[in-house]
Amino acid sequence: MPAISRRRFLERVGSLPALIHFGRTSRAPFSEWKREFLRQSSVGAALEAGQSLPAGIPGDPKPSLTTPRLAERFPDLARHFVFEYYPWYAREPWRHWNEAGRKPPDDLATEHFPLLGAYDSRARAVIEQHARWIAASGAGSISISWWGNGNFEDRAVHQVMDVMKDHGIAVTFGLEPYATDRGYRFANDVLYLLTKYGERRGFDAFLILRNADGSESPVLKGFRCILPETIVDCHGVTRFVPDYTPDDLWRRQIDIVRRELRWDFDRVILLADSLDFGRTPASGFDGIGIYDNFIGPEQYHPLARAASERELLVSFNVNPGYDEIRKEYVAPDSCYEPRPFAPPSDPPLDFERFDHRERAAELSAGRIRDSLAATIEAQSDESLSNYRRGFFLVYVNSFNEWHEGHAFEPMMNDADLTREQRLHGYHNPRYGDYRLAALSNGLKPYASDGLGAPGWQRGTPEGPGAREPERDRA
Repeated sequence: MPAISRRRFLERVGSLPALIHFGRTSRAPFSEWKREFLRQSSVGAALEAGQSLPAGIPGDPKPSLTTPRLAERFPDLARHFVFEYYPWYAREPWRHWNEAGRKPPDDLATEHFPLLGAYDSRARAVIEQHARWIAASGAGSISISWWGNGNFEDRAVHQVMDVMKDHGIAVTFGLEPYATDRGYRFANDVLYLLTKYGERRGFDAFLILRNADGSESPVLKGFRCILPETIVDCHGVTRFVPDYTPDDLWRRQIDIVRRELRWDFDRVILLADSLDFGRTPASGFDGIGIYDNFIGPEQYHPLARAASERELLVSFNVNPGYDEIRKEYVAPDSCYEPRPFAPPSDPPLDFERFDHRERAAELSAGRIRDSLAATIEAQSDESLSNYRRGFFLVYVNSFNEWHEGHAFEPMMNDADLTREQRLHGYHNPRYGDYRLAALSNGLKPYASDGLGAPGWQRGTPEGPGAREPERDRA
């Protein structure tokens, strides 16, 4: 991008508060019902509303691209593997570790006790260790969970970017449902992120994806974008979805982004976490970035075929499944139901038994391998939209979302848990870094063919599990 273009960019969006802001501006407090419902993705909300998910279009998958060919199309291939990253943990006072009534530091809001314990996301030593693990895995980017201008996570971004840049890791953002009127601020949000963390830093760490045709694009993803207007809860009561955004409003907001940035980037790629192949393009999004770990790898290719019928881009994630925390207290009239363990096990797992915890780890490692193969296959099919448009992007869900049980960040080995920690029934298996090791092994075939100098070539010789990192308890 020429320097003069970046100067025009800064001049145009330097006064973001004055940009067009449609409709309401109030931040109504979230009721307990709203908080519970806002946990759901667009896919989960559609199911709650009684909608059926698309079955996709069946067909024989095309052979995946060979490793050298995929690397030839994307010389910066490592940056196309993006960890979902959560900078929302804190100590003094506790933040997030004490969700669902938990009492840190031994009783944490997770079913897997982290190797680093109840850390503070703002501690530089913690971020440094995260960066070393990410680099060693072979992934080259992270997507920061972002909760609004000036929020806790927003204030952590510069330090995260500084550290990640030192390890050759690029940074982009996932826009969360931080307010019920978030849909009215979407253009401001996108332009704010590109200005503050891209332009004003000289794009030193912001992920600018290089597509197969040589074009360059920032890429951002939204969570809970394409929602039903109402749902019927477990009591039969029809409720309005608090953060519902009409399709035409999304379109107007995205049109602002396109207009403001038309001279600065070949394309700004915006993804929604939706399987609605009609409303997603009508809302102006370029494609879908699925967050849900209940969408099995066997569905990736049929769903990619259905998305391609509407010329949508697709990004299906690599994931270890799902094993979320359970609420310790549930109100008698609550509609809360804990989500099941994924991938499913028959018979169900009893996590008090060590052999069942090992079985859970085997299932999760299998899901990592299967989802990695399936997303590469779906995105490498020459007959589908990703290949035709030269796009390839794989989210890894997640690096450190500990509440939902899909963190790739190493957990403590079972044998190293203290007596106090064991009282809380954690699901830790024998080897706490097995997920990162499974991903690293899956990406190794690409390392020598353009993966973009993964960790073992970037001056961090230790791979996952090679040594126990220093712990930051400050």
